[in-house]
Amino acid sequence: MLVDHDLLSIQHARIAAENAVAAQKALAALPQERLDAIVRAMGRAVAEGAEELAALSRKETDCGVQRDKLALIRFVCGEALDALLGLRCVGILSEDRERGLMDIGVPLGVIASLVPAANPAASTAHQALMAVKTGNAVIFSPHPRAARSTARTVHIMAEAAHAAGLPEGCLACLAPSCRSGARELMRHGGIALIVNTGVPSLLREAREAGKPLVYAGLGQGPAFIECSADIGRAARDIVRSKAFDNGMAPAAEQCVVAELCVAEAVRNALAAEGCHFMTHGERLRLGEVIRTCGGSGPGVMGLSADVLARRAGFAVPQGTRLLVAERDYVDVADPFSSEIMAPVLSFYVERDWRRACEKCVEVLLHEHKGHTLTIHSRDEAVIRQFALKKPVGRLLVNTPAVFGAIGMTTHLPPSVTLGSGSAGYGITADSVSPLHFIRKRKVGYGVRPHNLPQDVLPGLPENLRESLAGSGHGGDARDAADEKPLDARAVRALFGHLAGLLDAAPTDRPPAEGWRG
Repeated sequence: MLVDHDLLSIQHARIAAENAVAAQKALAALPQERLDAIVRAMGRAVAEGAEELAALSRKETDCGVQRDKLALIRFVCGEALDALLGLRCVGILSEDRERGLMDIGVPLGVIASLVPAANPAASTAHQALMAVKTGNAVIFSPHPRAARSTARTVHIMAEAAHAAGLPEGCLACLAPSCRSGARELMRHGGIALIVNTGVPSLLREAREAGKPLVYAGLGQGPAFIECSADIGRAARDIVRSKAFDNGMAPAAEQCVVAELCVAEAVRNALAAEGCHFMTHGERLRLGEVIRTCGGSGPGVMGLSADVLARRAGFAVPQGTRLLVAERDYVDVADPFSSEIMAPVLSFYVERDWRRACEKCVEVLLHEHKGHTLTIHSRDEAVIRQFALKKPVGRLLVNTPAVFGAIGMTTHLPPSVTLGSGSAGYGITADSVSPLHFIRKRKVGYGVRPHNLPQDVLPGLPENLRESLAGSGHGGDARDAADEKPLDARAVRALFGHLAGLLDAAPTDRPPAEGWRG
């Protein structure tokens, strides 16, 4: 029997969206305490199935490192979950009785989430936890290379969530996984927010859907090693970070920029940590593989350093963790200037920290990502200059980029969904948290009367002046308790008088100074 998978995916997207819209209304009525109980059950279920999900993700995508995927899933179900449970996201968030102010957290509605092939289980689990925590429904559109692992993650969480009281339809996964289905889902009128977790092929469609967008790509992330840095520690941090899951983790370093005075020491330290500095010929051969397959293509993404080298036709020493290409310039025609989701680093040397600063900006603006920058330095003045002037979503200091960005080695919010909004790709460049999945309703109590200035209404009829003065709404009113409702006829007469003033106003008057309408 022939099946049109595109039509099937489109139909499933429509049905899932309609079901989610209805289910979310019931979910939004639950208090924060009930939502937290459901989230705890979901987190426990994923933690218990973590080894299965890590193995399935590795087998299905044929890329990355299983133990690293397991570590990331456990991080989501551990530190990230604990951070979620410590937040209040719906209902009364804050109240200032003295000033008469209150903030109310309100769910957005239904979220459409595009899941990447890199770490599908961790990404799916984290976003599902955040969505339910905030009273939102979420529909996942998996990458075709990670359809089974994404669907399995959603199934495990949904089963536990439904047993804990989650309305049916609040967690769903599109099947089959097709571009047409993802497009239909994003365009559906019931979708309130789109989260694109590193699926650049659907970025244009996501932006054209006309919905708020969170884009959480990998990004072009330089690591600058300044002359005051602890060189050995910097090299260890960079290699551990970039080699994690074979270069597919969020915020992984893409290049190293070294100050000239320490460049040779940096080379030696990186080599000692398992980096292979490629020869000119090796670099050309690997560059051709990257150019042909793409930095995130199946022939490159998540492969180990030795497998990549063999694919390019050269051998590397046993224990090689990263392949390093020494470059002079950032060039659109250079494959090593692009984002590479593999254990491959570019290496630049600059005369001083100011030139290095310019190189980092050039790297960050290449492909317009502006995701993450890491600096290894003990000079606080240089660190401050980088923090103030770099076009980047996050600056990490003296830490492995992957582990610092997700909040494992820093006090940044624990999150595996890292915004790339600094270059206009989404509504935020933050580490995405549940607070990005709500809107805040502001409440303000009246605390003082409104005094209508008499002098701004030239020619106001005497009877209207008397009505205003008698009601307490005139210019002499001082106590809100003394105010009386305006007579309806007086209100109509007042608005009629104001309309007459507008009609009589000259139309050829020059615009007020500073007007730019």
